Amino acid sequence: MAQPKKQTSPRRTGNRRSHLRLELARRVNGKSPVKVVTTKHETGKKALAK
Repeated sequence: MAQPKKQTSPRRTGNRRSHLRLELARRVNGKSPVKVVTTKHETGKKALAK
């Protein structure tokens, strides 16, 4: 999945690239049949089997 661009202004809380990416990945996983890796705990074998 594409990564958000680097921040040019100082970050606000919750604006870390990893957090933005996570939010997008979770949104994609909710709709798309193709699943995206989020975190190692969320994307384990058990999580993908559901």
